Amino acid sequence: MILMNKMKKVKAWSLAGIAVFALFMIATGSSSCRIYSFRDISIPDSIRTVKVNFIENKAPYVNPQLSPRLTDRLRQKIVSQTKLSQTNNDNADWDIRGHISNYSFSTSGITSNQGGGRDIATNRLTVTVHIVLQDQKANKTQEYDISRNFEFSGNQSIQQAEASLGDEIIRGLTDDIFNRIFSNW
Repeated sequence: MILMNKMKKVKAWSLAGIAVFALFMIATGSSSCRIYSFRDISIPDSIRTVKVNFIENKAPYVNPQLSPRLTDRLRQKIVSQTKLSQTNNDNADWDIRGHISNYSFSTSGITSNQGGGRDIATNRLTVTVHIVLQDQKANKTQEYDISRNFEFSGNQSIQQAEASLGDEIIRGLTDDIFNRIFSNW
């Protein structure tokens, strides 16, 4: 009987604690869901315009489609997902420029076929983009290196891999650049 009374008190205090915590979260406008959000965009109120310069390809191996597609996709994402207006003027509040510094292929793994057939290789394409964000209003510059790996079958040629991975490369790099600039990820 005494044990049951203690359990009821513990349960009552636990529920009271949860209720107080929930009321605190509601009163302060906090939400545990916001902690894990990747969509929080942080742009100072004074920043209204952005200039996204052409992202040059300075890698030893050049994919001629990568620079224009990456530049265009980054411009589209910034305009569609922020309050910033795209401009080509040199007096933009933020000036974003960059270059592709690495575009290389390597073998990432080999699987041995136990049945006496050929070994199967997995290859990796690594793309690195160096981004420079110039905040004209704060007279501050930030630089970021964004790198991403893309796996593909060793049965594919480089040209086949580039064709099949093209959209994934552009989407992945654009998302990483955007998140690094606007969400500080």
